[in-house]
Amino acid sequence: MQDITKKIRQIEMLRQQLHSLISEKDSLLDKDIVEASKILDSMLNEYNELIKRIETK
Repeated sequence: MQDITKKIRQIEMLRQQLHSLISEKDSLLDKDIVEASKILDSMLNEYNELIKRIETK
């Protein structure tokens, strides 16, 4: 359960960083925004895999 809590915190931090970047940049296609979005997507995928493993136990 601690792993889930840690992932949720990381996801929230990354989401906030992405929102900050979006408000700072002129375009959603800015390389920093795209990179931050990819990192957040990866973390969300890890979270989903973690949930699946827990549900199948």
